[in-house]
Amino acid sequence: MGPTVLLNETPLHDLTASDSPLDSPMNQDSLIQKDPRPIGRKATKAKRENNSTNDTAKFLEQIALNGTMRIERDMKRDADEKAMDEEYARGRDYIRKQDMEKKDWETMAMDTSHLSPETKSFWKLERRDVMRRRIFPDDGPNNTD
Repeated sequence: MGPTVLLNETPLHDLTASDSPLDSPMNQDSLIQKDPRPIGRKATKAKRENNSTNDTAKFLEQIALNGTMRIERDMKRDADEKAMDEEYARGRDYIRKQDMEKKDWETMAMDTSHLSPETKSFWKLERRDVMRRRIFPDDGPNNTD
């Protein structure tokens, strides 16, 4: 075996350069811009119809989304109102109980020594009612009277 023979690594012709007039550097650097070709009537009409169907679909989607958002907003508002009503009812009940306790306390603490016998009997019955309410808390309407 003899020494290896290397072929000449430089090509005889430059393959990247072509002799075509279209590929000339003058054509690539030209300042004249080619306008895009105008769209035909049929293509314009098809594009317009496609845009209108897309716009309609987007509009319908937006209506559905707005309806869903409105329903969610209404449900949240109703839940908030219900919570506020419950809180108001608890506050009213607490105030009613406080007023009742105050009235009961005043009834029990009343001095009846200077009152007439009829008035004394009235306040004696009132004290019995207070004691009955304290011993037997009210669980509903009382039908024993």
